[in-house]
Amino acid sequence: MRVRAVALVILLLACAVVPALAANEERYGYITVEDVTVQLDNGTAVINVNYSVDENTRFIFFLFGKQDLKNKLLKILNYDDARMRSINLSRAEFVVDEAAVSYGDGIYWYPSHDFNVAIPTLVVKSPQSTKNFTMAKKFPAGMGYFAMDVQPGPDTGNNPQRAPPG
Repeated sequence: MRVRAVALVILLLACAVVPALAANEERYGYITVEDVTVQLDNGTAVINVNYSVDENTRFIFFLFGKQDLKNKLLKILNYDDARMRSINLSRAEFVVDEAAVSYGDGIYWYPSHDFNVAIPTLVVKSPQSTKNFTMAKKFPAGMGYFAMDVQPGPDTGNNPQRAPPG
């Protein structure tokens, strides 16, 4: 009987809190996203996320660890193959290998990408340029860029920009 009463109280609290949480597009569960920076390097994307967590969840992290926080951040970012480099209660860093399509000779295309929440400040940086977005649920249209440390491929003599070996 006591377990049912506790479950009922939790259910009532959840019903009261969830509609209020839904009003913030940058919020997912107990996480409020502040900004996301995507740094493109060759085909890899290093993603830094700054966020805040509800005060009442900090004790839960102390007891049970940060696995749920990691899972929620991965859901927010919407990358299936992201791996975590670091995480704390206000910032996390993820790496996505092969986030960009390589066209060879250091030429890359980072395609458009959907997030599962609105990102208040989204910054996407390549070696050549930076794009800034506000309240973005999507990185639109993609972005082409060149790697900084390009090692030229073998010369076939078919490229008019290169002289044949000689």
